[in-house]
Amino acid sequence: MAKAKPPSKAKPAPRTKRVAAAVPESLGAQPDLAAVRAQIDGIDREIQSLIAERALWARQVGKAKGKLAAAVDYYRPEREAQVLRRVVDRNEGPLADDVLVRLFREIMSACLAQQEPLKVGYLGPEGTFSQQAVHKHFGHSAKGLPLASVEEVFDEVAAGHADFGVVPVENSGQGTIQSTLDMFITSPLKICGEVELRVHQYLLSRTGHIEDIERVYSHGLSLAQCRGWLRQHLPQAEKHAVASNAEAARRARNADDSAAIAGENAGHVYGLKVVAGPIEDRPDNTTRFLVIGRALFPPSGHDRTSIMVFVRDQPGALFKVLEPLARRGISMNRIESRPAHTGLWQYAFFIDAGGHVEESPLRDALADLEDFAENVTVLGSYPVAVP
Repeated sequence: MAKAKPPSKAKPAPRTKRVAAAVPESLGAQPDLAAVRAQIDGIDREIQSLIAERALWARQVGKAKGKLAAAVDYYRPEREAQVLRRVVDRNEGPLADDVLVRLFREIMSACLAQQEPLKVGYLGPEGTFSQQAVHKHFGHSAKGLPLASVEEVFDEVAAGHADFGVVPVENSGQGTIQSTLDMFITSPLKICGEVELRVHQYLLSRTGHIEDIERVYSHGLSLAQCRGWLRQHLPQAEKHAVASNAEAARRARNADDSAAIAGENAGHVYGLKVVAGPIEDRPDNTTRFLVIGRALFPPSGHDRTSIMVFVRDQPGALFKVLEPLARRGISMNRIESRPAHTGLWQYAFFIDAGGHVEESPLRDALADLEDFAENVTVLGSYPVAVP
C-alpha cells in the first residue's frame, strides 16, 4: 500500500539528512563555536519543517472528521493526554519532563487553532492563577475569557458562549474550594480535565518598599496561604479579601500604602514591583483546577472519575457508598460531603475515584451504587493531570 502524503498545499520544504557533529567527550575539549552554531541552525530548520508538517497533518485530521460545528468539536482531551504521556515516556534529557510537555502543549494548541481557537472561560481579570492554568492546559493559542466569578464561568460554558471553563477546586494547604463543588449540585456541566498548578505568591506594591505598606489585598485563599509570613513581616497591616488576586493587584496600583498578594505575572500586568516572594507558607503549595465542558470524553488510559452521590438518611450510608469501590480495589483520591440543597440535613458526597466510567471495574462499582443510593451522578471521567 502506498504511503500517504501530506496535502500538497503549503507543503513544507523537504528535510535534508543531517549528520550530527561529534560532541566533545572530554570536559576540557574546546568546541569550534562557528561549527556548533551551524549545527544548531540546521536543527532549528529541521524542527521548523517538522512543526509545519505536523500542522498540515492536523488539518487532515479535521477533514477526516468531516464538517463540524466549531473548534470544540475537534478538541479531544484524551488524545492530547496520550500524546503528552508519550513525550514524558520518551524523554531521556537533558530537558526536564515539564519543559517538553509545555513545548508540545503549545504545538498542539497552535495546530488546533488552525480550525478556530478554543474559547476558555476563567476567573478573571487578567493575571490570575486561573489564567495561568488555562495556558498550562490549553496553550497560548486558546482564547481566554476573563469572567467575574466561578458561577459566571459555569454559566458561560453552559450557555455555549465559552467552549470550556477552568475553575479552582482545591489547594494542597487549604483544602477544597466549597463554592466550586456547590456549583455541580445544580449544573449540567461535566468535568473534562484537571490541571495542577504550582502556586508561588508574591507581595507586590507600587513603590516596592515594605515599610510603605499599611493594607494588603488578596483573594481569601491566598491570604490564608501566606498567613504565617504576614504575621511575621506585616503584623499591623490591614488584610482585605477580594474576588481575585488580579483584582487585588488592580487596587494596589492606586496607592503607595497598599500591596497585593498575587502571582508574579500579575505584577507585570499591573505595573507593580516585587516587595518579597515567594511568601507562601508551604513550599509545595499547589492548586488543582477542573476543566468543565458540556460533554463526556472517551478513556485516555489513565483517568479519574468524579461522582456525586445523594444517599438516603440511614445507618451505614457512607459505608455503603464506599464498599463497592473498596471491594474492587478502586483508589479514592478524595471524598467530601456538602449540603444537598434538597432538604434539611441532607448531604451529597463528592468522590474522586481512579478509572473511567466506561471501563471496569469502576463501571461495575457504579452499577452497585445505583442499587441503594438515592441518586448517582457522574460529574466527569477525564485524564489524570500530566506531571
